[in-house]
Amino acid sequence: MKRSFIEVGSESHFPIQNLPYGVFRPRSGGTPRIGVAIGDFVLDLAVVDDAGHFSGTAVAGKGVFHQSSLNAFMALGRTIWRDVRAQIQHLLSEDEPTLRDITTLRNAALLHQSDVELLLPVQIGDYTDFYASKEHATNVGIMFRGKENALMPNWTHLPVGYHGRASSIVLSGTDVRRPQGQMKPADATAPLFGPCRQLDFELEMGWLIGPGNKLGQPISVEHAEEHIFGLVLVNDWSARDIQAWEYQPLGPFLAKNFTTSMSPWVIPLEALEPFRTDGPKQDPEPLPYLRMPGAGTFDIHLEVYLQGEGMEMAQRISASNFRYLYWSMAQQIAHHTVGGCNLRPGDLLASGTISGSEKETRGSLMELAWRGAEPLHLENGEQRVWLEDGDQVTMTGWCQGEGYRIGFGEVTGRVLPAFE
Repeated sequence: MKRSFIEVGSESHFPIQNLPYGVFRPRSGGTPRIGVAIGDFVLDLAVVDDAGHFSGTAVAGKGVFHQSSLNAFMALGRTIWRDVRAQIQHLLSEDEPTLRDITTLRNAALLHQSDVELLLPVQIGDYTDFYASKEHATNVGIMFRGKENALMPNWTHLPVGYHGRASSIVLSGTDVRRPQGQMKPADATAPLFGPCRQLDFELEMGWLIGPGNKLGQPISVEHAEEHIFGLVLVNDWSARDIQAWEYQPLGPFLAKNFTTSMSPWVIPLEALEPFRTDGPKQDPEPLPYLRMPGAGTFDIHLEVYLQGEGMEMAQRISASNFRYLYWSMAQQIAHHTVGGCNLRPGDLLASGTISGSEKETRGSLMELAWRGAEPLHLENGEQRVWLEDGDQVTMTGWCQGEGYRIGFGEVTGRVLPAFE
C-alpha cells in the first residue's frame, strides 16, 4: 500500500491514494491557487510548479496551478491528469526526499488546512441535475400518484434530467436562505405567496466535466468517463411545496434555483477505480446508445446528519450508497449529449437524490418522513417533517479500502429564515 511521509490516519479522508484537488487562499494573505489535500495538510501545487517539480509533465510553465479555478487544468484531459497525479504521489511518498527533506520547500508547499480558506473549486458554466435513483423516483411517485403509477412510462428508458441554475451553486458552509414563492395547499382554492413550508435536502453526488465536446457531436457511452475530471458531494436543496405547484409542465424552477451546495474537494475519478462495481440490473435493456460496456458505478458510502438549534450534536438520519443509482454517470453523459448538446470544462452534472430500498437509505427528508405521514424522531425528543430554520444538514461519503479511505470531506449548510 502506498504511504506518504505525512502521517495520515486510517480514517482520514485524504490519504496518498486520494489526493483531491481544490482551490484555496492562505489565511495569512495571498491570491487563490490550486492544491491537493493530504491528511490534515494542503500541498500548494503552484509552489511545487514554480520549484520545477512538474518539469516532466505537460503542465510545466503553463501556470495552471496559479489559477482561481480548476477549469484550465480540467480542460487538459485524462493523460495529463494522470501524469500530474503520478508526480504528486511520487513527491509525497514516504521514500522520496524532495519534499520530505528540503525544509524550505516543504514549509512553503505544505500548509495546514486550518491555515487556508477553501474556495469554490470550479467556475461552473452549466449545471444539469438528473433523477437517476429508481428507489427515489418510485417513492416520490407513490406519494403523488400511487403504487400503480409510481414511475412515469419513460423513466426506465432514459435518464431523466433538467437544466439547473449555476449561479446559485455555493461552497459547503454557506448558509441557505429559506426561499419564497407560490404554493397551493390541497385545501386552498387559490395559490398563496410566502416562505417555503416544505424545505428539504437532497443527498446527491456531482461530477465535473473536463474536456467537453463540440456542438452537434455526441459523446458515446463508451468514452463518456474520459470527460469526467472528478466527483463532489452535492446537496440540491428543494422547496417541495413550491415545486408541487410550479412544476407542470416544464419542471422545477424556483423550487430548485435558490441554492445548491457543493463540497470543496474534487476527488479524481482515477482514485475511485479500486471501488468500481456494477449498478442495478436494468430492465428493459436500454437502447444501444445507453448500453454500458462494463461496470459503471462505484461503491461510495454516503451519510446525512441533521443538527437542529436545540441539539448538542448532529444525528445521522440516513446512510445510502452511490452504487444504488439506476443510471450511471456515463449513461447520463451519453444521453445529455446524444442530441448534440455541447458540454464544457467546469460543467457540473449531478445524480439527483440517491436512495436505497431500505427506509434508512432514503436520501431526502420527504422520503424519510414520507411527506409528513411518518415524522422523523430525533434523539432529543424533537420531530422533523420538513427542515426548520436553524437546522444544519451535513453530508459525507467515502470508499473503504484496506487500511485507508478515499473520502469526499463533507458538504454542509444551515437554514436561515426567509427574507422579510
